[in-house]
Amino acid sequence: MAEFNKDGLRNVFLVAIGVCLVCSIVVSTAAVVLKPQQLVNQELDRKKNILRAAGVLPARADTDAQGRGVDELFADFAGYAVDLDSGEILDDVDAAALDPIKAAKKPELSRALSKSEDVAVIGRRENVSQVYIRRDAAGGVDKLVIPVRGYGLWGTLFGYLAVEGDLSTVAGLGFYSHKETPGLGGEVDNPAWRAQWPGVSLFNDQGQPAVRLVKTRSAPGSAAARYEVDALAGATLTSRGVTNLVKFWTSDLGFGVFFEELKAAP
Repeated sequence: MAEFNKDGLRNVFLVAIGVCLVCSIVVSTAAVVLKPQQLVNQELDRKKNILRAAGVLPARADTDAQGRGVDELFADFAGYAVDLDSGEILDDVDAAALDPIKAAKKPELSRALSKSEDVAVIGRRENVSQVYIRRDAAGGVDKLVIPVRGYGLWGTLFGYLAVEGDLSTVAGLGFYSHKETPGLGGEVDNPAWRAQWPGVSLFNDQGQPAVRLVKTRSAPGSAAARYEVDALAGATLTSRGVTNLVKFWTSDLGFGVFFEELKAAP
């Protein structure tokens, strides 16, 4: 009878295959078991980003000054699906089930942008997107939050732009994902920089998107000053990217037509 050689090539392969199978089963099981919790965490993170952009939830906090949590605060907001071409709210589309970023990758659910149109450098724009609205006591718009994205220096910045009830004044801007350089373009996460956005005017007197990130601000109280935010020091391309993405998503190619529809609503 041949002597068993535990160090033989065959035995080594069998052990390696066995270890790989066990590891695969463990990883697959963990992925399946943890998937529901991952989805819950993703939804919670989405709500936090929307609330922070709207100025309802302080940065790095899970409750507001009155101790209200994320779910309670978010309950004041209603989600809507919006046709970006017509500006109409689509009552027959479940806004919660929408994924505008995935839709933008599908030709049948999006439109290609020409070079002159694509100032935000996103390639394609979805046909239907989602918005979040908090109503005031009279039923009017108190806060509107729209998703925005655009290319910076190293990649696409993804975030939310919040607008006051006049649909012309910025309530806040926040990014939840980007690849910008820490300390330079990454300063889009700096609360001090983000604090400059509330009160900025989105549109000029002709109704055109007018926000600009500038190295030198205009004189306080001047006509130009109301559209300006400090550029990010040492991050020219990121600053330009933020300017362009805000202009794109507030133009008629983005949510501009929807803004006008909402303003005209009784």
